[in-house]
Amino acid sequence: MNKRSFAKKPLYRQVNTRTHGVRHGGGHARWDRNTKAAGSAHASKMKSGVRHGLDYTPLYKFLLKKVGQPWSEVHSEAVSRLPDEDPIWYIVASAGSVREPIYRTGESSYLSGLYLNETAHLALVVPSLSNNMLWPKCACCTHSFNGTPFVNSFDPSRADDMFRVLSEWHRTGAIRT
Repeated sequence: MNKRSFAKKPLYRQVNTRTHGVRHGGGHARWDRNTKAAGSAHASKMKSGVRHGLDYTPLYKFLLKKVGQPWSEVHSEAVSRLPDEDPIWYIVASAGSVREPIYRTGESSYLSGLYLNETAHLALVVPSLSNNMLWPKCACCTHSFNGTPFVNSFDPSRADDMFRVLSEWHRTGAIRT
């Protein structure tokens, strides 16, 4: 990871990756040890520079707070506080790309979609979208929208409302309140 000296707190945090049960994929080299094929061309080496355990929740909260501000200022501050700028584009739709009203950032965490408007300011894709319009998909998880737990509790008859909201947006470009 690029070591930068941050004047402000970084917009990401490292997650404890040594905790029991945290899986990162890989580990297949152990199955190739001490076999005749281990010396062949398909034997793999350990990869350096693979970053696991970065949580970009602080970045997403930062971007949501900066809605309405000039993108050049928001972008330059965010880039100065990140190891690379790719995570910015996970939630912000660049010019010409598809705008999504909701982004899923975890198993049950959702955020408002962002884009750059005509005046190069950061804007919400659907400003009218609110927490009380969404329903959890299951009763076992705490679902959140923009960091706030859902207002509505689980109802099996409304479990697919999140998909209704998204399909309505894609079909009409609007969401009924």
